[in-house]
Amino acid sequence: MGTKMTHSTNTQTHALPLSYFTAKPGYHWFVVGTVCIGAFMAALDGSIITVALPTMERQFHVGFSVTAWVPLAYLLTLTALLAVFGRLADIVGRRPLYSFGFSVFIVGSALCGAAPNMTFLISSRVLQAIGAVMLQANSVAIVTAAAPPEQRGKAIGIQGSALAVGLSLGPAIGGLLIAAFGWRAIFYVNVPVGIIGTTLALLILPRDTDRDLSGKSHFDYWGGITLAIALVGLLYGFNQGNDQGWTSPVILGSLIVGAIFVAIFISIERRHSSPIMDLSLFRIDQITWGNITGALSYALMYGVLFIVPYFFEGVLHRPASESGLLTTPLPIGMMVLAPVAGRIADRFGSKLPTVVGMAVSTLGAAAMILVTPGTSYVYIIVALLLVGVGMGIFTPPNNSSVMGSSPKNRLGVSSGVLNMARSLGQSVGIAYAFAIFQGILLHEGYLPQNAPVTPLVNGFRVTFIAVTVLGIVAFLISLLRGNVEKPQDLPPELQAMDV
Repeated sequence: MGTKMTHSTNTQTHALPLSYFTAKPGYHWFVVGTVCIGAFMAALDGSIITVALPTMERQFHVGFSVTAWVPLAYLLTLTALLAVFGRLADIVGRRPLYSFGFSVFIVGSALCGAAPNMTFLISSRVLQAIGAVMLQANSVAIVTAAAPPEQRGKAIGIQGSALAVGLSLGPAIGGLLIAAFGWRAIFYVNVPVGIIGTTLALLILPRDTDRDLSGKSHFDYWGGITLAIALVGLLYGFNQGNDQGWTSPVILGSLIVGAIFVAIFISIERRHSSPIMDLSLFRIDQITWGNITGALSYALMYGVLFIVPYFFEGVLHRPASESGLLTTPLPIGMMVLAPVAGRIADRFGSKLPTVVGMAVSTLGAAAMILVTPGTSYVYIIVALLLVGVGMGIFTPPNNSSVMGSSPKNRLGVSSGVLNMARSLGQSVGIAYAFAIFQGILLHEGYLPQNAPVTPLVNGFRVTFIAVTVLGIVAFLISLLRGNVEKPQDLPPELQAMDV
């Protein structure tokens, strides 16, 4: 009787994932497809909100300073918790955390759609972002664990394409939904898609065989809290510095608090037996330099993406809808090239495509330095396409080099840190580009809103020079670093982790 009971329990326990999927030779592609749904939705909700902000201002009778918190709350929560939930995934398992994350995302989306006021909406965006964190912190780790090493680059490239598609289609999908059904539809549409994603995750995603049980009994709570405070302080300062003034007490205080808590976090991590972010991982060159170049690449991309619409509208006098359309070559280039670059990395290693990709992106940014009011649209579109193509060539191999160098039971935290670096690069790139652009105009006695064409063009030229410098630094780092480190090349204490 006892034997039968045990057998029955085990059968029920291992009923999922379905053997219909796991028994197939290309099972890992089902895993990649499932993860892409979550990656797409999390990225989409980061960009879809931008077109709805003016409508929300009118409906809730609030100013821009209030509505700005709708995207900002999402970004701050996402970035602050990525490493924390990456570590949790290593402990409790990536499959359960990913599946639960979709459920949280669905609930948060439904609450956003039903929001009766702005306070409720912003609070619901935080909940929605917590769900998105569980998806993003896990996505690259799940793909890395499931895909064979010889196909890892291609798999990560496809996942990167899903992110790029979500980011690029967000404003377009948002505009269509708002025109047809109102702004609440941009949140409600997540519910049916989320249900499909959750179901597929339960049916397909593999069980975790490499959990790090050492951190289960004494989770690093203080490390998580101090990291969140540090990132919120720094991100808030970078994001709001242009609006409130870089020398304002709030911005200076925010940046100082962020820097202090970074120091406190590092001190805690060095002493904790099971830290949120194992600092010894950064002894692996590919993890350290891969995250740095990843952050720089996203700073370049978002610096260009953020500043180019001002050129279209301020210098060429094109409407906002048209300027948004004219920037789409950048994410399209990234989306198309990412899977191809992944296959190249699988065959030749990570160094060649990261060097070539960063060179192409930097060339595209440098081409924008020469733009004038008389420059043809074709020239601008080609320059933006080069930035996107370069990002598509660079990002999957760079991500693959980081994840391929990570110990198996640290894939979650490595994935979380990788995504955190991307978010930091995005935020810093926007703040960096706009601070330089605005600084040049203020030096000449103008604001971006009322500056004549000549000062605007000067501001754009200097800004694109500064953005190009980011690409040059990332290119040089990519050129000087090696390929993915093999397990036998890791420090002894990290080899012991790879169980």
